[in-house]
Amino acid sequence: MKSVLKICVLGILMFTAGFANAQTPKFGHVDLQALIGIMPERAAAEKQFTAYQKELEDALALMQKEFQTKYMEYAAKRDSLTETVRKMKEDDLNAMNERVQTYQSSAQQQLQAKQGDLLKPVFEKADKAVKEVGAEKGLIYVFDLSSRVILYNSKESVDILPFVKTKLGIK
Repeated sequence: MKSVLKICVLGILMFTAGFANAQTPKFGHVDLQALIGIMPERAAAEKQFTAYQKELEDALALMQKEFQTKYMEYAAKRDSLTETVRKMKEDDLNAMNERVQTYQSSAQQQLQAKQGDLLKPVFEKADKAVKEVGAEKGLIYVFDLSSRVILYNSKESVDILPFVKTKLGIK
């Protein structure tokens, strides 16, 4: 009778321990910036961005050179020009300078938009892989270490970066 009671108590303890273990929240963490940094898609996006940036910079340099040339011509002839011609050339130079500044501002906005467009699929792919690994590992939360929000990282938290790299086929 005592052995049956011991077996029942042991069974209850094991069941309770198993239930308590199943209730333990599981947390994971990943350095998303490190993950993005090693993704081949990021390197391809960076290459496209650099080419686009160079294209815009070349156009700006051409506009600035043209402005500089016209200004030097104007400066050399300024004293020999009539008041009306000088005023007209100054207006042209001011308009050209305004176009250069507008282009520069527009180019900066275009660069930011292009960078966002190129990196969006990379971030989406990384996010999807993190979510899939988190679900596969039964994690309740996955924290991004690169956002510097984590105040404490216990041994209970699982670093899922190796699993996400595997899921993405990155060595």
